[in-house]
Amino acid sequence: MLDNAAHTSIEALGEFGLIKHLTDGIEIRQKSTIKGVGDDAAVIETGDDCMLVTTDMLIEGVHFDLHYAPLKHLGYKAVTVNLSDICAMNGVPTQITVGIALSSKYTLDAVEELYAGMRLACEKFNVDLVGGDTCSSKIGMCISITALGRAKKEKIAYRSGAQNNDLICVSGDLGAAYMGLQVLEREKAVFKENPKIQPDLDGFDYILERQLKPEPRTDIVRILEESGVKPTSMIDISDGLASEILHICKASNKGCQLFEEKIPIDHLTAQTAENFSTMPITAALHGGEDYELLFTIPLSDYEKIQDKKEISVIGHITDQANTYYLVGKGGQVAEIKAQGFTAF
Repeated sequence: MLDNAAHTSIEALGEFGLIKHLTDGIEIRQKSTIKGVGDDAAVIETGDDCMLVTTDMLIEGVHFDLHYAPLKHLGYKAVTVNLSDICAMNGVPTQITVGIALSSKYTLDAVEELYAGMRLACEKFNVDLVGGDTCSSKIGMCISITALGRAKKEKIAYRSGAQNNDLICVSGDLGAAYMGLQVLEREKAVFKENPKIQPDLDGFDYILERQLKPEPRTDIVRILEESGVKPTSMIDISDGLASEILHICKASNKGCQLFEEKIPIDHLTAQTAENFSTMPITAALHGGEDYELLFTIPLSDYEKIQDKKEISVIGHITDQANTYYLVGKGGQVAEIKAQGFTAF
């Protein structure tokens, strides 16, 4: 326990420090619990398959802003970001439960719109909504979703399995969701200054959708399976590439080397970042909410994924623990540090 824990601020600990503090010393009592706290999902043995379980919360004013987040999109996103955690274990999502707290400002029509988005996500990704809870809130809205999934025990990918010389791969492109958020925040500020001015969102469709309606990469799990590739480690990118690669390296007791020129960034993301006086690589490294999959594979599996347009190889794992480097386009080398979203 911490000295003077009663006087230690949660902010000083940070999200992961708090989790570690609260879960240190927890004893696993059930033989069926293969993995508890410490990865994207818990792993429970259920026979031939394992059950994957993950829970996440979205809090009004912290994780979403209803000035620009339509309720249907919010419902969809609340589901998909949880399904992403199942994918990050190399698993297939199967069910969700929904807990929701609502203040009196919300009407039945509003709640129906929220659930319409949830149902749409369940339909698209073949997931059943099987239960949950509702209660009142003094202020705003809180959504808590538990996602369940399945995977063969030998197919599950943990954060801790990266090996020396493994290739570091990522799906899709990075930084788009963050730049979409910047556009929305800019237009919100303009609206608050003058409500008569209509938001200028033309031409930003891709990055706005990446922020408001992210997609879990169930397709990548399927592609890897069909290609005969089992990731040695995996995580989804919720807090930014830098933060997530450090999670993999620290859990695996390894180092890494990433190459800036290999990190996939959409042209609209890059253009918007430059318009906001932000370096595109900064958005990719630290923006977060892309919900792409970051994973490592053995070097010997490179030929199996080299033609997959959905997957980019962006670096490799090194055997030097605590050494995390980004090689710039000009050959300069910088230490990778986590500077993404912090929960406290």
